[in-house]
Amino acid sequence: MTEKIDNYSIEKSEVLSLVVPVHNEEETIQTFYDTLSALKDKLTATIQYHFVDDGSTDHTLSILRELANHDENVHYISFSRNFGKEAGLYAGLQQTTGQYVAVMDVDLQDPPELLPQMLQDVQSGDYDAVGTRRADRSGEARIRSWFSAQFYVWMNKISETQLVDGARDYRVMTRQMVNAILSMSENQRFSKGIFSWVGFKTKYIPFENRERVAGSTSWSFWSLSKYAIAGIVSFSTFPLTIITGLGFLSFGISLLSAAFIVIRALAYNNSVAGWPSMVTIILFIGGIQLLSLGVIGRYVAAIFLESKHRPIYITREEK
Repeated sequence: MTEKIDNYSIEKSEVLSLVVPVHNEEETIQTFYDTLSALKDKLTATIQYHFVDDGSTDHTLSILRELANHDENVHYISFSRNFGKEAGLYAGLQQTTGQYVAVMDVDLQDPPELLPQMLQDVQSGDYDAVGTRRADRSGEARIRSWFSAQFYVWMNKISETQLVDGARDYRVMTRQMVNAILSMSENQRFSKGIFSWVGFKTKYIPFENRERVAGSTSWSFWSLSKYAIAGIVSFSTFPLTIITGLGFLSFGISLLSAAFIVIRALAYNNSVAGWPSMVTIILFIGGIQLLSLGVIGRYVAAIFLESKHRPIYITREEK
């Protein structure tokens, strides 16, 4: 059976697989489920929920079990420990079977009311994905907002993979795009970059920033900083280029300094004094070397972790 919507037909049998990573979200899961259930009549596909419990220590898993027992369209997978949101997204995408796949946070900061239109835009065939981005950062600390904005500015300058400022993981994708994402099985994952790197025609819908419906975020400034560094290492080699430039600059300065010392000694027949300046130069060169080793070490660490071929996540329970 088909239904005519905006000049194209939608198969009623189509399925929208909804991936929802959760970590210690016992206060939000039921509200999220009720809110999405209220949208069923507005959606042009049947929702299948795929919750991913990322090693929660509260009653999150118990709530997921109860939902799965009462609704055959609710599925969940529980990790053996906390592997991080990136692992949760990857695991959830692996579990999906629908023709269309959506990714959404459980705290309802992603506007559920946008989902029907996002789905219809993808079903129309005009887009392979419809994502969302925050049009503002109201309610967020100014220093955090500034650093977030600067990350997108500089990331887009140093990487060939372009990121949309304020882009959220919240999006609806075709099965073809999801399969392309799953083909990138790297351990060190940065989903925002992966979504962009695989290509496909994508439309972004802006929305005003929202507060969590309940609970508190597990993303601290430090964890966001580490996530940003992981993104830079995954999708840019520019820091290594900077190190090469510093090396050439340091080498050039050393040659000029050596020439100056020789010329001065020959012209004035005296040795060069100035221990303080020498110490300063030594500290400067040493600082560059340590900084360079730190940046190179970060890339080597990423290679080391990838070379182990460890699983991205380990499942303890699923349904």
